[in-house]
Amino acid sequence: MAYIPPHKRHLTDASTPSPTPDFLVPQFSKNLNLSSSGSNVDRRKEKRALKERKIVYANHSLSRWCVVGLTDDKQFPAYVGLEPTSLGSIERKTGEKPLTLVDSRRGKENSDAGGNISKSPWVYVAENVQQDLLSYFENVRNEMEVNNVEEVKPSLTAKFGKILFHGDPSVGTESVRKNLVTEVKLRQLKRQFYTNVPSSYVKNIIDGVVPKIGVNFEEEKELYQIKLSDITRPDSTISCKCSVTQDEKKLKLYKIELNQVRHLVIDISCLDKNLDLRLMLSTKRILTSLTDDEKQSISNLISSAILDPDVKGGLRWPFGKESSGDRYSVIGVWHIKAKAYTNSSVRLRVRDADRFDFRSSAGEVAREITLKMTGLVSQLREQKVEVESVSDQLKDTLKLVWDHFLSSACSFT
Repeated sequence: MAYIPPHKRHLTDASTPSPTPDFLVPQFSKNLNLSSSGSNVDRRKEKRALKERKIVYANHSLSRWCVVGLTDDKQFPAYVGLEPTSLGSIERKTGEKPLTLVDSRRGKENSDAGGNISKSPWVYVAENVQQDLLSYFENVRNEMEVNNVEEVKPSLTAKFGKILFHGDPSVGTESVRKNLVTEVKLRQLKRQFYTNVPSSYVKNIIDGVVPKIGVNFEEEKELYQIKLSDITRPDSTISCKCSVTQDEKKLKLYKIELNQVRHLVIDISCLDKNLDLRLMLSTKRILTSLTDDEKQSISNLISSAILDPDVKGGLRWPFGKESSGDRYSVIGVWHIKAKAYTNSSVRLRVRDADRFDFRSSAGEVAREITLKMTGLVSQLREQKVEVESVSDQLKDTLKLVWDHFLSSACSFT
């Protein structure tokens, strides 16, 4: 099975529609680009917000949204509509309730077929994702060749949550019921992938799914992630991962890396499921070339942190100690408790994160489930990629996702 290499394809950044062949639902997604809809002012605001959060896309990247579960004529089923959803953290930020695609049959037995399509949904998705995955991983491979291969860490991750839509509330509720959810209406809205899942879902994954899918407990860890701005890297964030010393009074720095860079992001609305899916190919770069002065400046910032369970993020700094000279400044803190389960193909991570952003003075506590496709990445990193083998493993992993992580038993709401 051949694929088109990157230098022969039309690539795009995250803010423009993809010119590549239609994906999953051709007539629906052909001209649909929710992230760039609206006025120029709205687009500028959105870009500024992304920059503030340091969500970084590679120069040649692709971000796409698609739907699984449409009717044969590529329309939304009559039982699917947009409805407001109560999510306190989102409402506090935006001042309005986000909208989600809702199946009015919820609570009844839903089909696992992914709508009226002739193939299983995981096969359907895999066949349409595969070419982009091969192509954009080639970009990652080129990046790894330019840099030391040990410094650039590629990752292919499945994330679970809900796709939220923001915009004119009149677009939602009754106006989009009875098969009135259309491209025209959804173009008016912006989208967000929300990964903060309820504790009941996490419990179901740990108690019900883990024993079924053949993963073994690997580790449980508690760490602090300190986000630093660097005046010499205005478009990046430095992430310092720290453990707590045995006396639990000081932090011990064990890894310094740059923020994640996204190469391929595909958000998938799964109409017959209670959860949606994000597939993301990304890289992180470990900083190994810091000078002694740079290391010392960062170390001084870390050592001056005070552990305080009563503040958001779990850390605070004495007045005037949250920066080092005029170069490094603390901009965020994450207190993370995580469990990991692995086998030869995947790594499942269950994470509780208490986050605080110093720039916005906003914090949140989030529970997240991610599934890293480690076996697939290993195959893609081979000098000679066996496309058929990649295709088979991608289908197998997506079937695992469909059967266990998006099922109605793992309810989001």
